[in-house]
Amino acid sequence: MAAGARQSAACDELGIDARTLQRWHKQPEDGRCGPKTTPRNALTAQQRQRVLDVLTSERFRNNSPRQIVPTLADEGIYVASESTMYRVLHGEQLLTHRGRARPQMHHRPPELVAAAVNTVWSWDITYLRAPVRGSFFYLYLVEDLYSRSIVGWEVLEEESAEASAKLIERTCKNLDVNGSALHLHSDNGGPMKGATMLATLQRLGIVASFSRPRVSDDNPYSEALFRTLKYRPGFPNRPFRDIDEAREWVSHFVRWYNTQHLHSALNFVTPEDRYHGRDKAILAARHRVYQKARKQNPRRWSGQTRDWSPATAVVLNPHQVIDSKAAA
Repeated sequence: MAAGARQSAACDELGIDARTLQRWHKQPEDGRCGPKTTPRNALTAQQRQRVLDVLTSERFRNNSPRQIVPTLADEGIYVASESTMYRVLHGEQLLTHRGRARPQMHHRPPELVAAAVNTVWSWDITYLRAPVRGSFFYLYLVEDLYSRSIVGWEVLEEESAEASAKLIERTCKNLDVNGSALHLHSDNGGPMKGATMLATLQRLGIVASFSRPRVSDDNPYSEALFRTLKYRPGFPNRPFRDIDEAREWVSHFVRWYNTQHLHSALNFVTPEDRYHGRDKAILAARHRVYQKARKQNPRRWSGQTRDWSPATAVVLNPHQVIDSKAAA
């Protein structure tokens, strides 16, 4: 702060609250202190051991204190209150879920870095309204994260692991992709984790990665792509007449998205230019245009010209918070 930093920024960097800093200024030494005496109603060592013996006995070891206390009371016995029993269990590290009561743990998916094309793909399925109310067509969409290019798609009348497996295998064959160098990320739907799909990925050597259940942020690029698709001008506000019309519309969208859409996360080059490595030359040409304009009229620039640097590697599910541009 003495060098000119703002107090809030300095506190954020140190991981402390501004009120804590103010309290330190008023009282340099920490005046807090714990209890110096043992509470009068604290359990003795013998009482604590008796509570522990009851809780771990063969009769009660599978019961919670909420069941043990009334059971003992019906027998005219008082050992300790529920809260005391819970404190003893916590102190002995015995307060855990047992058997089927143990909650299922869902770990964060691994961090995937796409530093080149066809190294990390993301895919998902979305609904397209069909002519019959309550029925849908299903759009399968595969996206290359490094280039944001749509590399595979299909519109079908059903969701299935078999159709998903065929799409991934066909996409790899069309692009001549080596599956052993590819990670495929998706959510936890049935078509993504079906036996046929998993067997196909294993045969192709593709490493599968899955989002946590009910956590859409684990698959943000596919979600952003679907939003771009459904908020695209021209997306019908009525159901598609048939599956052929749905396929035709998606085909036009994919062509526009890959070849005409200036993607903000790619510094406004098209996904196809990024996929084929033309983005560096395009951005370098833009940089020269701006340098020439600045040289001709330097008064219009108070600082540097616009940054036309190529986009860097794409990180899916970073384990550390990093600054990144919008997904779409």
